[in-house]
Amino acid sequence: MNAIISASDLAAALGGPGAPVLLDVRWQLSTARAAGEPPFDGRAAYASGHLPGAVFVDLDRELASAPGAHGRHPLPDTAAFGAAMRRAGVGSGRPVVVYDGGQGWAAARAWWLLRWTGHPDVRVLDGGLAAWDGSLEQTVPEPAEGDFVPQPGALELLDADGAGELARSGLLFDARAGERYRGEVEPIDRVGGHIPGAVSAPTTENVGPDGRFLPAGRLRERFGELGAADGTHVGVYCGSGVSGAHEVLALAVAGIPAALYVGSWSEWSADPSRPVATGAEPQ
Repeated sequence: MNAIISASDLAAALGGPGAPVLLDVRWQLSTARAAGEPPFDGRAAYASGHLPGAVFVDLDRELASAPGAHGRHPLPDTAAFGAAMRRAGVGSGRPVVVYDGGQGWAAARAWWLLRWTGHPDVRVLDGGLAAWDGSLEQTVPEPAEGDFVPQPGALELLDADGAGELARSGLLFDARAGERYRGEVEPIDRVGGHIPGAVSAPTTENVGPDGRFLPAGRLRERFGELGAADGTHVGVYCGSGVSGAHEVLALAVAGIPAALYVGSWSEWSADPSRPVATGAEPQ
């Protein structure tokens, strides 16, 4: 099953039998805002207009637990995540489509969590809300309670030690911007740089100017040029496990399974005992 869905295919699915549950996961990394702008309010954006029937999901509160030793967006409590998904109408036997404002990172985080916890049919709206040319509504739906019970482990998850080992023995992609990988700037975390051995692969390069993913063949070519040969054990990290999920999604579109290090750089760099590499080269 393709991990993404076009706006036209989604419109057709919404009008047919077995319509998917729609989750609106609009969110924005604080450093992405222009200086002086107020914090982005995803719920307010949702209230101003959303896809018909979509339910808002709060990334910081429902797709992550509180920041701490395991990073800025640690895994949510499994029971709390399951309850949030059931409130949104998610059931194990009904497809789910997630979308955000267009960047795709937050939607990918929801996609990854649902897939990791065992939901068999989850897709991301390619291009997000910006790609949708149908009607929007302001009515807040009241979906029937879903029956989804999360069972973690359907996708591979890395911890810090596993990520460090994979950078040496396999292929670990760093999905952040190149300047953060090289350690030239670090706007959020304690120190700049990357996990020794990790390969720079900014997830922003997996999409075109319109925010849609590059064709699967082009993505396979890109990841192959970066070292993802057949049989290679691939993992991904980012700043806090959000944009990294977007890269795992791009790899899935390309037909390449990949593990996610959710703690990512926010966890790794917080521990002064862990090594840090800088510069353009992996080592």
